[in-house]
Amino acid sequence: MKKWVYEFHEGNADMRPLLGGKGANLAEMTNLGLPIPNGFTVTTEACTDYYTQGKQISQEIQEQIFAALAVLEEQRGKKFGDESDPLLVSVRSGARASMPGMMDTILNLGLNDVSVEGFAKKTGNPRFAYDSYRRFIQMFSDVVMEMSKSFFEGILTEIKDAKGAKYDTDLTADDLKEVIARYKAIYAEKMGAEFPQDPKVQLMEAVKAVFRSWDNPRAIVYRRMNDIPGDWGTAVNVQSMVFGNMGNTSGTGVAFTRNPSTGEKGIFGEYLINAQGEDVVAGIRTPQPITKLAEDLPKCYEQFMDIANRLEDHYRDMQDMEFTIQEGKLFFLQTRNGKRTAQAAIQIACDLVDEGRITPEEAVLRIEAKSLDQLLHPTFDAEQLKKGEKIGQALPASPGAAAGKVYFTAEDAKNAHEQDGEKVILVRLETSPEDIEGMHAAEGILTVRGGMTSHAAVVARGMGTCCVSGCGEISIDEDAKVFSLGGYTFHEGDEISLDGGTGFIYKGMIQTKEATVSGNFGRIMNWADGFRRLRIRTNADTPADTANAVRLGAEGIGLCRTEHMFFEPNRIPKIRKMILSDTLEQREQALQELLPFQKSDFKAMYEALKGRPMTVRYLDPPLHEFVPTDPADMEALAKDMGMTVEQVKQKCDDLHEFNPMMGHRGCRLAVTYPEIARMQTRAVMEAAIEVSREKGFSIEPEIMIPLVGDKKELKFVKDIVVEEAETVKKERNSNIIYHIGTMIEIPRAALMAGEIAEEAEFFSFGTNDLTQMTFGFSRDDAGKFLYSYYQAKIYESDPFARLDQNGVGQLIRIAAEQGKKTRPNIKMGICGEHGGDPSSIAFCHDAGLTYVSCSPFRVPIARLAAAQAALNSKK
Repeated sequence: MKKWVYEFHEGNADMRPLLGGKGANLAEMTNLGLPIPNGFTVTTEACTDYYTQGKQISQEIQEQIFAALAVLEEQRGKKFGDESDPLLVSVRSGARASMPGMMDTILNLGLNDVSVEGFAKKTGNPRFAYDSYRRFIQMFSDVVMEMSKSFFEGILTEIKDAKGAKYDTDLTADDLKEVIARYKAIYAEKMGAEFPQDPKVQLMEAVKAVFRSWDNPRAIVYRRMNDIPGDWGTAVNVQSMVFGNMGNTSGTGVAFTRNPSTGEKGIFGEYLINAQGEDVVAGIRTPQPITKLAEDLPKCYEQFMDIANRLEDHYRDMQDMEFTIQEGKLFFLQTRNGKRTAQAAIQIACDLVDEGRITPEEAVLRIEAKSLDQLLHPTFDAEQLKKGEKIGQALPASPGAAAGKVYFTAEDAKNAHEQDGEKVILVRLETSPEDIEGMHAAEGILTVRGGMTSHAAVVARGMGTCCVSGCGEISIDEDAKVFSLGGYTFHEGDEISLDGGTGFIYKGMIQTKEATVSGNFGRIMNWADGFRRLRIRTNADTPADTANAVRLGAEGIGLCRTEHMFFEPNRIPKIRKMILSDTLEQREQALQELLPFQKSDFKAMYEALKGRPMTVRYLDPPLHEFVPTDPADMEALAKDMGMTVEQVKQKCDDLHEFNPMMGHRGCRLAVTYPEIARMQTRAVMEAAIEVSREKGFSIEPEIMIPLVGDKKELKFVKDIVVEEAETVKKERNSNIIYHIGTMIEIPRAALMAGEIAEEAEFFSFGTNDLTQMTFGFSRDDAGKFLYSYYQAKIYESDPFARLDQNGVGQLIRIAAEQGKKTRPNIKMGICGEHGGDPSSIAFCHDAGLTYVSCSPFRVPIARLAAAQAALNSKK
C-alpha cells in the first residue's frame, strides 16, 4: 500500500519533494531533538492525487490521516473532539519551494460549541479558550468556506468599539462569547448551514482547502513569477497546537538568524505577547523586537538563541524561524532557509564563505539569479535626497528607493502601471496575499500596520520591491482614496517617495541614480565568471546602452537592432524618403544621407566596446512602421519629395500588410532592395576600420541577416554584403576580417539549419519571433488571453518571458545539432528576451550554445545564471 502520510519522526530534510519544505524541516528538527509539537505530514503526492481524482481525497488517504491522528492523540494524551480536554491542531500548507503567504493555514482546529467549554475549564482560562474558538471560526470560514474576512473583521471592530477596547486582547471572555455568537450567525446566514461541529469533518475540509489553495489565483501568479512548476503540489502539515495567546507568559514570533534586508549577522525578529502566529504575519498588531524577549522571558530567550544558532549551523544558511511560547515553554513551529533581499543574499553568501561554512561554488548557487535585479535599479541621488521633505518614518521592511504616484488598491496600482505606464506607490492599511499583482506592479509599498515580518515585508523583499511598513502615524481612508501624514493630505495620483533602507517617507518625487557593481557584488560576479562556460553579451542600440552593459560585465553585443537608429527626429524623414522613392537612384540618394548617421553610431559603439565583438542585425521590421500617420508629417514629406499629400497617403496605404510580422521584412527587404544592405554594410565596415586604426582595437565585424528561411535566400543577401564589404576594404586598403551569420527565428530555418550553416558562420536564435511563429501567438496580443491558459493549466508561464523548452527548445536543439554537423566551430547564441531569464539560460547551457545576449541591466543576472547552470550540470 502506498504511503501518503508520514509522522514527523519518519522524515528528514532530504525528503523535501515528498514532504514539502515545511514538512521536511519539521522532520529534521524532530530528529535533532528540538522542541517541536508532534504532528504528521500529508504528502505532495496526495495533493496531486486530489486533483487527479477530481478534487476528492481518496478513502485510502483519509484512513491514513485518521491513523496518524490516532498516534498523535496517544502522544499528546488528548482526544480529538473530546468534550473536556480536546486535542487541537493546526493545518498548514508546505510546498517544496517557499511561497510565503500564498497558501492557506487554519489554527485551533477541533473546537466546537461543547468542547470550548471543557477547554475553558481544563485550562482555567476562559478568555483564552473563547479567543481560540473565535479565531478558528474566522479562519475556517475564510480559508475553507471562502467567506470574506471583512464580515468577521466588521463584527470584531463593532464589539471593540462598543466595549471601548483598543486591541482584541482587551476583550473579556463574555465579550468573546458575543463575538462567537455573531460570527456563527453570519456564517449561517451566508452559508445556509450551521457552523460544522464534527472535528473530523473540520479536519478533512481543512486538508482539502490547503490542497485547493495550491491553485488559488495568488499562488498561480506567484508560481509564474518564480518559475515553480504547477505539478509539484503542496504537502499538508497537521500539528498539535501550542498556544501563544494564554496570557502574559505566552507569545509568538518570527525571527531570522541574520538580517534578511542587509545580511548583517545577528538575530533579527519580532514577537507578540499573548498572541498567535497569524497576528505577527498579518500585521494586525505591531510587534516588539526579539531582543525585548530577553527582558520579558529571559530563560525562553536564552533557549531560543541556542536553538537558532544550532539551526543555522546545521543548515549552513540563514534561517527563518517561527516559534510559540506557551506559559513559559518554548516550541519551534518551523524553520526554513530565509527569504532575503539580493543585497542580504550576497552579504550572507560572502560571510559564510569567509566563516569557512560554504565554498565559493555553494555561495554562487545560493543566490537567486533573478533577485540581482534588485541591485541594478536606481537609488536616490544623495544631493536630491538632502532637499527632500521628510514627512514620516516607519519600519524599513525592504530596501531600495521608490518614487511614484499613490494608489490605494492592488487593482488600481496594476492598471495605472500597465495601462498608463505610471510609476506607482501602493499605500495600504495592510497588504494581504490577494494584493500580489498590485505589489508586483508597484515601485514601492507603504503600509499603516505590520512589522518587519508582515506579509507586505516578506513578499516585497522576495520581489525586490521597496517597502516601508507599520507607519501608525498615517490616517487613511482607503474607500475615499486619501491618507494624511506629516501635516499633508495625499489623494490618488499624488506623488511620494520611499526609502526602504531607512524607512523614511518623503513628499514628492526624488531623483534617482544608477546602482554600481562593486564590493561583495563584484566578488560574487568574479566567482561566477570563473565557473560559467556561456559568454554573456547584451542587446544594445546606442552608445549609452553599450557603455552601461560593459560596466555591468557584458562581453560584447549580441544584438544591435539597426532600425532603432532610424527613429530619431532628424533621421526618420530620410528613411521615409527612401521608402517612398520610385526609383533606385532616389532610394540610393536617401540612403546616402542616412549613411553618416548609421556609421557614426557604429563608431561610437565600437569605441565603447573597446575591442569586444558586436553583432549587427540588418534592417528587420516591415517598412510600414517607418511611414508617417500624422497629417502634418505627411504634408512635410510630400513637400520635401515634390509629391501631393494624396500621393504620399496612397503610398503609405500600399505598404499596409494584413500580417506584417510575417510579411515584407528582414532579409526579404534586402532581396527587394539590395541597396539597403549595401548601405548598412558600408556603414559597418567603414566604422570598424576607422575605429581599429584610431583606437588600436582589434575589431572583426559580425553581420547578421535576419528572418532567413532558406540557404539560397541567405546566399543572395550574403553575396551583396560580401561584394560591398570587399569594395570598402579595397578602398580603405584594409585586411580586416568580418563574419556573416543569420538569425534562426523561423521554424523552417531551424529545420534547415544544416544547409544554412554552409553559408552562415554563426547562428543567433531570435527567440521572440521563433516563439511567436512556433506557437502562432502574436507577442503583442497574447497577453490578452494567456491568463485564461494559466487558469486552465494549459500553460504555466508566458512563453515570451520563459523559453518553451519542449517546443521552441526542441527546434533550437535541432538547429544547433545540424549546424555543428556542417560547421563544427559554429558560434551560436540567443538574443531574444529569454537571454536574461535564468531557466532559459540553463537550457542554453545544456543545448551547447556559445553565448546569451540580454538587456544591459540583466547582464549580471545572466552571468550568475550561466555559472549556476555550469555548476548544476557538473552535479
